Parts: sequence; C-alpha cells; structure tokens
Amino acid sequence: MNWILIAQVVYVIVLIFVCFRIIFDTDNATKTITYILLVILLPLVGMMLYFSFGVNYRKRKLYDKKLISNGQLQENLETELIKYSEEILKEGDAAVKSNKKLVHLVLNENLSPLTNSNDVQLLINGENKFPEVFKAIEGAKHHIHIEYYIFNDDKIGNQLVDLLIKKAEEGIKVRFIYDDFGSRSIREKCIPKLKEAGVQASPFYEIKFYALASRINYRNHRKIIVVDGTTSFVGGINVSDNYINTENKKLFWRDTHLKIQGPATWYLQFLFLCDWNFCANDAIKIDDNLFPKEEKFICNQDKTVQITASGPDSDTPTILFALFQAIGLAKKEILITTPYFIPNDSILDALIIAVKSGISVKILVPGKSDSKLANLASNSYYASLLKAGIEIYKYQKGFVHAKTVVIDNQISIVGTANMDYRSFDLNFEVNAIVYDEEITLQLKKVFYQDLESADTMNYETWESRPKYLQFLEKVARLFSPLL
Repeated sequence: MNWILIAQVVYVIVLIFVCFRIIFDTDNATKTITYILLVILLPLVGMMLYFSFGVNYRKRKLYDKKLISNGQLQENLETELIKYSEEILKEGDAAVKSNKKLVHLVLNENLSPLTNSNDVQLLINGENKFPEVFKAIEGAKHHIHIEYYIFNDDKIGNQLVDLLIKKAEEGIKVRFIYDDFGSRSIREKCIPKLKEAGVQASPFYEIKFYALASRINYRNHRKIIVVDGTTSFVGGINVSDNYINTENKKLFWRDTHLKIQGPATWYLQFLFLCDWNFCANDAIKIDDNLFPKEEKFICNQDKTVQITASGPDSDTPTILFALFQAIGLAKKEILITTPYFIPNDSILDALIIAVKSGISVKILVPGKSDSKLANLASNSYYASLLKAGIEIYKYQKGFVHAKTVVIDNQISIVGTANMDYRSFDLNFEVNAIVYDEEITLQLKKVFYQDLESADTMNYETWESRPKYLQFLEKVARLFSPLL
C-alpha cells in the first residue's frame, strides 16, 4: 500500500510539473487549456501526447540552422537587403506600392528581399509541373538542390531518381533533402541507389522511434527545387504519381506550383542551404555559383516576387502574419484555395472582418478530404463563415490540394502552407508572394474555373444537418491545434 501511495504522490508531482510547463511554454490560451485537460483526463497518455505534439520548439530554439555565423557579416547583409528591397519598392508598380506593408513585414520577419526581373510560370497540376522540372534539371550545369516532404517510390519518383543519378554521374553536384516521415517509402531502395551514384541525400530530422518521436510532429513540408541558383520551383505538388492526372486515373488531383527564373531564387536557395546545414551537418562554401549575380539571370519578364517562410526555426509564424496582413490589405476580393481549412482565431476574425467590410471572400475546399478528422474539424468552422457572408465552395471533380491566395488583382500567394494550425505553427513551410497583375489574373481565372467543378454551400442547409454530426465536428475542432 505504501508503494501505491508513493506512486500516486509522485504522479501528482509530475502532473503539476507538466501543467506548469504547459502554462509556461504555450502562448496560445486555447492550446494551453487543451493540453492541460489532456494531461489531466488521460493519465500518462496525455503527457505522452503533449511531449510528442505540444512542446513549443520555436520558443525553445531546438532548430538552430544559421547559415551565417559572423555577426558583422549578418548585419552588413541585412543593411544591403533592406536597401535593395527599398529601391525595388520605390520603382515598383501599383501592385507593389499598394502592398508595401506586406513587403516590409516579410522583409523584417524573414529578411527576405523583394526582387524584380523574375520570370514566373504558373504550373497547374503534376502533368504540367514535371516536364518543366525534368527540363530544368536536364540542363543543370553546376548543382541541383531538391527538398521535398513527399517523394514516393513510384513511377515519377523513380524517373526523377534516374535523372538525378545521370546528372550526378555527369559531375553535377546533387543534394537531396527528404522528410523522413513523408518520404519513408524511398528509404530502402531509392536512397541507397542515389548515394551509390554520388548524390548527397539526407533525411530532415531522422525519425528513429515512431511511437514516441516528437519529430513526427515537426515536419519539413517544403517543396523546393533550385537548379544552378537561377531556376527554382515551389508550390504544393509533391513527387508522387498521385499528382499526375492520366486518362485511367480514378481520382483527379488539383494542385498548383510555380516555376521561377530570377533573383527570387536566391531566398529559396538560402532556405535549402539552411535546411541542409541542419540535417546534413555539411557546411557549404557560399560563392557565386550558389548565388549568381543579377547579370547571370536571363529573364524575359519583370515579375516582382518575395519568398516567405516559417517553422520551428523562425522567431515568429511569419507565414501566418503574412496571410493576415494580405487579408487586411484587400480592398475588393479574397480568393482562397486550401485542402485543409482549420484556421486559428486571428485568420478567422480577419476573414469575417473583411466580408463585413464589403470585400468579397470566397474559399474553395475539397468536397471530401483525405483526412476524416481534419474534414470534421474543418466542417465546424463553416457555419460562422457562411452566416457572416463568406462564400464557401466544395470541389467535386477530385481532390483539391492547392494552397493559393488571390488578393484583388495584385497579389498571388502560392506555396506549401495549408490554412491550418499545423502549417502556421508546426511545419517548415514556404510560400511565394507574386506582386503582379498578370500572374494574379491567371491564378484568379484558374480559381473561377475550379468553381465550375464545385458545389456552393448554403448556410440554412448546412445548419440543418443532424445534430450528432455537428457535435462530432465540434469535438474534432477541440483537437485543431494537433491536426
């Protein structure tokens, strides 16, 4: 009996310690209450869930991946990047100047420069993306950098593996970062094959014990390709046959990617090198081959682009801040496409304030999600948005996986970040912001074409659904910070 009493006392002490840590470590009140209830109501299991999913690694600076360690050099670089961006902002057109608050936010938070003289190509779905990717990689002269959340051992995955091997055998430097959770299918065959051919491949934060690994929670969700420091790709399309629509394919997959040729590639290169420095422990010497001077770029367009990124390695959730600012700058129209709509309170309020201010707000989501729990949680948000006047459409042609935002006819945001807690706070993400009327009108046209394959949601019909289903959705919403 004494041992039972001692165990109980020890458990209570540990429970109190964990509750104190949750309060101290978690800035969001909703998440704090969720985790405290979790550890109290689910003995031991709740604590395991908290330490696996709830620890604030941004606050604890677990991921420290600075590419530049020299303080004076960092300070000089910051001064130059700010000066460079201000000059472009001063010379920019209406799409740039009217959104200077967003430019300054991203510059201050990410030190990501505003760049012009970029060629930008909108790539719709995998069947349009991968030919461009293969063409760019085939033409590589110095290096190829690839970073993906999902890289599958399937037809398109092996075609890309074979091409990377070919380029490595030609003497091209190939570096490959893969998320150890999302790309687990390539560990046994593809990775050894790549390494044997001379490709440097490294998992991002290797997972060794799935059951308790908090590393599963902090995923590298980025999709980045950089070729010779001049051409880059970023967006929502992973390396998988799922993203390529063929005649015999059962599920149509809608997604969006960008091909960028120009100085915007610099920051995508910087992100890759930071991630490489962290996961491969390989300090790469920075030179003009990695960051070519502007005269090396051959561009026919003059698109203004800025890259924003965030994750457990950033001081703030910059992508969340950038989206919030972009919504706040809208004057006429906001068009959002996202596969997972589980917003935090700030984004939710910003959208409602926008529509109440006379701005048209339209949101496109999947008719059926690939995650039942995420789908339930998403459903719990729709009633309040519909009641406020926001238009919500459910895509029926297949699964919409694109992550895009269109603001008026001026801003296009295309990237890897979903409109959910995970992308805002837990994952390593990257978005491209294009300040350009032509590209924005192209993306806007695609959005309205997608609406032709979507059903419009109605507030009265939505609210008349069975009460038990609404209850389940609200329960799922309680777990929004974990999804």
